[in-house]
Amino acid sequence: MRLGLALGYWGRGPDPGHVELAQEAERLGYDSVWTAEAWGSDAFTPLTWIAAQTSRIKLGTAVVQMAARSPVTTAMHALTLDHLSGGRMMLGLGLSGPQVVEGWYGRAFPKSPLTATREYVDVIRQVLRREGPVALEGRFHSHPYRGDDGSGLGKPLKPITHPLRADLPVLLGAEGPKNIAQTARIADGWLPLYWSPMRADVYKASLADAREGFMVAPMARAKVCDDVAEGLLPVKAMLGFYIGGMGHSARNFHADLMARMGFEEEARRIQELFLAGRREEAVLAVPDQFADEISLVGPRARIAERLELWRKGPVTDLLVLAPDAQTLRVLAELNG
Repeated sequence: MRLGLALGYWGRGPDPGHVELAQEAERLGYDSVWTAEAWGSDAFTPLTWIAAQTSRIKLGTAVVQMAARSPVTTAMHALTLDHLSGGRMMLGLGLSGPQVVEGWYGRAFPKSPLTATREYVDVIRQVLRREGPVALEGRFHSHPYRGDDGSGLGKPLKPITHPLRADLPVLLGAEGPKNIAQTARIADGWLPLYWSPMRADVYKASLADAREGFMVAPMARAKVCDDVAEGLLPVKAMLGFYIGGMGHSARNFHADLMARMGFEEEARRIQELFLAGRREEAVLAVPDQFADEISLVGPRARIAERLELWRKGPVTDLLVLAPDAQTLRVLAELNG
C-alpha cells in the first residue's frame, strides 16, 4: 500500500505549511500529494506551486469539480501540469452535488449523473490521446457545440499541444454503488470519501469489474496523539459538516453513504441537528465508532495495529490528511 499526502482545500487562505509538508512527504518516500477544491480556492494552482518545489512525488487532485470547467479545459490543465512536472500528474475528478453545482457554479445538476461523468471522461481521454479532433455528440457535452443558440460554425479541433502521456491516470470520486461500478469500468482509480477497512464488503460488488492496476485511494485523517477522543474531534467536525450541511435534506450523497455503511439513524440525526442550526450538537452526534473506523488516530501502537487492517484490503493508496510532520513520519515508518 502506497502512502499519499492529502492537503485538501483552503479555508481562510493558503496554509504556509503545505509546501513544507509536501517536501517532507517526498523525503519520507510518500508516493503522492493531493489538493482539492470546493467553492473557494482551486485545486490546480496550489498543486502547480507544490510541483515547482518538489522533484519526485506524484501530484494529484482529489478532487477537481466537473461543473467548474468544461472537460477540455480540465484536460488542458492536466496536460499542462503533467508537462511542467515531468509526468507526475494524476487527475482526480468529482461531480459534487446539486447544492454546489447549482448554487455555486450556476449550472444544472445533470439528471443522469452517470452519463454526464462518462461523457466528461470520454472527452478528456480524447484530448490526452490526441489521435484526432475531439468529437462527441453527447447528452451533456457536445464537441463541437450543436445547440440551437450556437452559430453553427464550430468544428472539431485537435489539441495543439502534444500531451506528455496519453495514459495520464484519471480517477473519480464516487459514492453511490452504480457510480462506483462505472468508475471501476471507465477510470484508472477510485477516490472514496469515507473508507472503513471493517466494512470493505459494502463496496465489493461495485468493484467487481476493476481491472488490474486499478487504484483504490481513500482519504483518512491521521494524528499521532495520546487522547483518541480528542484526536477524533476534527474528524467528527468534518463529518458533521459533510453529513449535515453538504447537501439538501432530501438529497445528500454523504449522508446516504454513511447510511449504507450501517449508520443510517445517526446520519439522519446529524442532518436534522445541522439543518436546525444546532451545529455543535450535530458534531457531537457523530458516532465515535464511525469517525474512528475511517481514520487513524491515537498512540503509535494503536495506529500500527489499525494500519494493518487497511493494508489487508483492496486499498492501493492511503491518502493521509495529517496536520503535522511527526504523524507523516510515523506512518512512513509503520508502512515500511
